Amino acid sequence: MKIAIGSDHGGYGLKEIIKEHLKDKGFFITDFGTDSEASCDYPEFAEKVGEAVVKAEYDRGILICGTGIGISIAANKIPGIRCALVGDCFSAKATRQHNDANVLALGARVVGPGLALEIVDVWLNAEFEGGRHQKRVEKISSIEEKYYK
Repeated sequence: MKIAIGSDHGGYGLKEIIKEHLKDKGFFITDFGTDSEASCDYPEFAEKVGEAVVKAEYDRGILICGTGIGISIAANKIPGIRCALVGDCFSAKATRQHNDANVLALGARVVGPGLALEIVDVWLNAEFEGGRHQKRVEKISSIEEKYYK
């Protein structure tokens, strides 16, 4: 599985931990930045990762900022992105199974590295269930089409 990952300065440290964890597990990872803890703007990285996922260059994306809030809001402006801000394993699994989330957002100042790695593992291993959830995802897409044309 190919994973696009990105963060702002607030998420940089956690991003580096997640990258190494996923590389050790055999995932193909591309880091879309940032490359330091110097202050920067999260929308830039949300757009890079989101665009790569929407273009199907990557299977999924992971975004990290201080709280995960801003970067997830920015990512969700991209039609076709279903970015879920997650802080627990139950939600990580549910957002894949029920919402077919293709981007995961994490808050580095909210979840510690241990929990973040558990969340990432659960999220990457969960699959979309389809069925009754498919029509709901399609309704999300139709909202995008209505407002983004």
